[in-house]
Amino acid sequence: MSKGLENKLFFNKTTIIGVGLIGASFALALREKGLCETIYGYGRKQENLRRAKDRGIIDDYSLDASRACEGSDLILLSTPVGVFKDIVEKIRGAIKKDALITDGGSVKGRLVYDLESLMPEGVYYVGSHPIAGSDRSGIDDAKADLFNNARCIITPTENSNKDALKKVISVWEAFGARTELMDPFKHDEIYAVVSHFPHVVAYAIVNTVCDINSKYIEYAGQGFKDTTRIALSSSEMWRDISVFNKDNLIKLLGIFRDNLDKIEKFLQAGDASKIEEEFLRAQELRKRLK
Repeated sequence: MSKGLENKLFFNKTTIIGVGLIGASFALALREKGLCETIYGYGRKQENLRRAKDRGIIDDYSLDASRACEGSDLILLSTPVGVFKDIVEKIRGAIKKDALITDGGSVKGRLVYDLESLMPEGVYYVGSHPIAGSDRSGIDDAKADLFNNARCIITPTENSNKDALKKVISVWEAFGARTELMDPFKHDEIYAVVSHFPHVVAYAIVNTVCDINSKYIEYAGQGFKDTTRIALSSSEMWRDISVFNKDNLIKLLGIFRDNLDKIEKFLQAGDASKIEEEFLRAQELRKRLK
């Protein structure tokens, strides 16, 4: 990293690629903590970028990703993960030497290595995943303290620049996040279980109602709403996450199918005690969540 960036956690210019909930909150946190002088935004929709500028989330924007990244010390990738590589390929010629790139994506694994391989000489990428946000994805719900006390997984590799890694950790910790280093593939294995798989199931539950009778949704109570809230999440974002973490998801769907088959077998046998055992087993594990 450049001498100036090594000595102080401050960026003259930051570019947010994808000004949604995570990207906008990242910008607001930078601004609140006084860590950046100028914040640029890039996205597909000019109206969203204009609103972000009007609200003081970003200082300016461009519909040209390369132009938005010119001269940036820090770049955050915050689009759906499926376009990360395409975006980096487009902007790599415009990225200044010593620039730091990180992301807010929910998938790491092979993608981290692919992105590393696309970095121009003297440009440093370190993957990160803040465990924050909600089923809403727009700037209207963005806030500077979104990452405060949230877990943030940092996924360095054997190729990661040590100064860049320290800088990424420092940024998230300045926001109040609790950082943890993790192997990129281990990250995908864990978050397939506790995040990606539940989203797939939530979509499937709602589609099951649709296949029976879509009008039945009108009778749903709070339990159904709580169970399926995440089915309101961006279909584009979760499409990409599912495809990029498909191997872990396919394995999990098989295990889930086994659990459903077990309950079906007990139902067919009218075995109430076995059904209760299954429910109690789930209940005990769920109690561990605070």
